[in-house]
Amino acid sequence: QVQLVESGGGLVQPGGSLRLSCQASVSIFTIYAMGWYRQAPGKQRELVAAISRGGGTNYADSVKGRFTISRETAKNTVYLQMNSLKPEDTAVYYCNADFAVKDYWGQGTQVTVSS
Repeated sequence: QVQLVESGGGLVQPGGSLRLSCQASVSIFTIYAMGWYRQAPGKQRELVAAISRGGGTNYADSVKGRFTISRETAKNTVYLQMNSLKPEDTAVYYCNADFAVKDYWGQGTQVTVSS
């Protein structure tokens, strides 16, 4: 079992920045991959960014060059640095962990980009 605790969401103006954090209850080296997903009202949940146990990363085309996923292993924490935010980035952001061939999800954190 893995518990994921997210933080860092909020309201930000277009062009602004936010950093999301996701702390896992186990060593992130035991997790195959971790990622950030988002779900906007009326839309399906989509992958935003992911980082593998080996450190490889991948991003949705819509966030490439603006978002960066990283990790701090000593704190079992994965971050999503979001820059140049746009109104279309507004969504609930969820942390995901692929652990022992099972998906675990955080509770979600709201990100709202609005002037």
